[in-house]
Amino acid sequence: MITTVNDSKTVRRHRIRPADAALHGWGILGLLFLFFPIVVIVVFSFNDGRTLQTFDGFGMDAYLSALSNPAITNAITVSLVTAAGTAVVATLLGTFAGVALTRRPGRWAPALLVLLGLVLVTPEIVTAISLLPWFVTLGVDGGLPAFNIGQVRLVIANSLFASAVVTFIVRARMTGMNEVLEEAAGDLYATPVRRFIDITLPLIRPAVLSGALLAFTLSLDNTVVSSFVSVAGSTPWPVYVFASLKASLRPDVAAMSTMMLVLTLIVLGIAALILRRDPTGSGSGAAGLTGAMVGR
Repeated sequence: MITTVNDSKTVRRHRIRPADAALHGWGILGLLFLFFPIVVIVVFSFNDGRTLQTFDGFGMDAYLSALSNPAITNAITVSLVTAAGTAVVATLLGTFAGVALTRRPGRWAPALLVLLGLVLVTPEIVTAISLLPWFVTLGVDGGLPAFNIGQVRLVIANSLFASAVVTFIVRARMTGMNEVLEEAAGDLYATPVRRFIDITLPLIRPAVLSGALLAFTLSLDNTVVSSFVSVAGSTPWPVYVFASLKASLRPDVAAMSTMMLVLTLIVLGIAALILRRDPTGSGSGAAGLTGAMVGR
């Protein structure tokens, strides 16, 4: 294919190389592979049929059925509350751990990094099996009734992996920061707490925010660990969907999944807006969010 660009002085010809065309085509196929299943579930959420095996026509019955189903609304509520609690716990632990590992590394730092790495690579089924007897021991034998509450169990279980993720994100951010401003604040007799609040925290805010969002989404998507530690009355959404698949995938499940997808996009959009207005200039929209997530 040859594209001709007319100009008053010159005529330029640009030939698209076969390698570039093949690369573009491969990229399109990759995008279709990633997002086509999501498009299918969104389309089928408007299915008027009883199951998703056949499409019987467009309608909003699935959404009305999902919003009026107490089991679905309770599962969504449990998942959202768990995700919010996980984000708070993981952000606090991960932020302080990331700052400490960077600014005050001691002899324990390498061992802690190894342990955090083990948390990331340990299979979820192993984590779930180890957490279940621990909760039972603390809740029953230890006389701590809080560990018998399903919501508490879910937050603690999901916070383990999420805290490690936030720690590495914040640590990567701190590693790339210059300590000049923090040292200048110390020269002006600012206390360590004041230096952290006024200097360090604003500089690492994109990493903290992206870590919190990642912890939120990881908690929403956790199925294996949640299925082991949850108790009656605190079934999260992924576990409910997994149980529903044993019978049949209904349109109301697809409808609620679509609404959860929209909620996730809204949260990411708000985060991108916050990063775009970041006074430190360290983040700009989606690019800033992505950069912080990979530890830019």
